[in-house]
Amino acid sequence: MASDEGALGPYVRDALRDWAPIRLRRMFGGQGLFREGRMIALIADEALYIKGDADNLADFQAAGCEPFTYDKQGKPFHLRYYLCPDEALEEPELLAEWMQRGWQAALRAPAPRSAQRRSASASRKAGAAAQAPTRRPKRP
Repeated sequence: MASDEGALGPYVRDALRDWAPIRLRRMFGGQGLFREGRMIALIADEALYIKGDADNLADFQAAGCEPFTYDKQGKPFHLRYYLCPDEALEEPELLAEWMQRGWQAALRAPAPRSAQRRSASASRKAGAAAQAPTRRPKRP
């Protein structure tokens, strides 16, 4: 596995190239990993955390995966992202299986705000076009 500072993101992206195209984006001192505009994992302190939810939480717990935790106003705050098992980082097929769990969790979650805004904007435009009065042809 990659050991250089900041190399985990490109390593994971390359290891998953046969599974799906992954986009990396810097955020909050780490990186977000996105598939089709949905965040499926994050990298913080050179550790990979995969998106979890109520449907896949038992899988992460059974594998001993700890949640991503940070301090918020002096108190620990947990996000629904769980540490990727070490063995998955060594095997691209196993990594893809774990990332599939994150992808499924992302699909079950509400659409990202940017997608919601685009959808709402398109709906408003379609509604306005449908309500627009039709012009009568000019008489010769």
